[in-house]
Amino acid sequence: MLTALDETILSTIARRPLISHKGNFGRVCCIGGNLKYGGAIILATEACVYSGTGLTTTICDKENRPAIHARTPEAMIVDWQNLVEVDRVCQTADVIVIGPGLGDDPQCRTILQQVIQNQKENQWLVIDGSALSIMAEFPMDFQYPAKVVLTPHQMEWQRVSQIAIKDQTFEKNLAVQQKLQTNVVLKSHQTQIYLANQTQFINPLGNPGMATGGMGDSLAGMIGSFLAQFTDKEKAILAAVYLHSFIADKIAQESYVVLPSQLIQKIPYWMDYFVKVYH
Repeated sequence: MLTALDETILSTIARRPLISHKGNFGRVCCIGGNLKYGGAIILATEACVYSGTGLTTTICDKENRPAIHARTPEAMIVDWQNLVEVDRVCQTADVIVIGPGLGDDPQCRTILQQVIQNQKENQWLVIDGSALSIMAEFPMDFQYPAKVVLTPHQMEWQRVSQIAIKDQTFEKNLAVQQKLQTNVVLKSHQTQIYLANQTQFINPLGNPGMATGGMGDSLAGMIGSFLAQFTDKEKAILAAVYLHSFIADKIAQESYVVLPSQLIQKIPYWMDYFVKVYH
């Protein structure tokens, strides 16, 4: 049974202690951004930074370095051709977001396999975009599936689950999710969330203006950031999904289309707003 999320889930966003430093708010690695889809990893990185991550590192094609430095100077950057450095940085991360603009060439497949194989017990993985398509073609076993979040749109879920979009019912989605034993955020006009703890939710928010390239990338970055910062991980996933659509709905009241970059800019304002409401 799907339970509808409501605004109270945003009480998950905690007030920051008076005495704080960047190490208190998590380390996230965002992996993706080939030559063709550099914008995707920029949006995921920005969403991660604007959602409050203490330290964000972007692992991507080196050609994206100038654009990322220009857009988000707060992020550190690693060339994904250097697999030794990629592994070193990933080992220090609390959360790894992989897939936005990743592509599907052998190098990207190697990175994804390395990330999955080297996942630590206390580390979360958020798998999005191209990484889901690679996973569907080359099945990979997770060491800690309950600490993996898959964020497919309906076509990506079709590839992963082998359920045609028209047949993606609650019962069929749940059966595949329980077999995978991961968390699944199935993006659609009303996103469904299947958690590894055997609970399921539906996000009642969202609007047609969100049907824009990069929207999923921004959500992946938000989920990664919330997982890195907040103690209750399941609620962190739910809060990120809800707040993402909440902000989009606010923008849609005055705009025909909701740009992911607009949404990202408003994340700190609304996080602060709900901290004041609930704390």
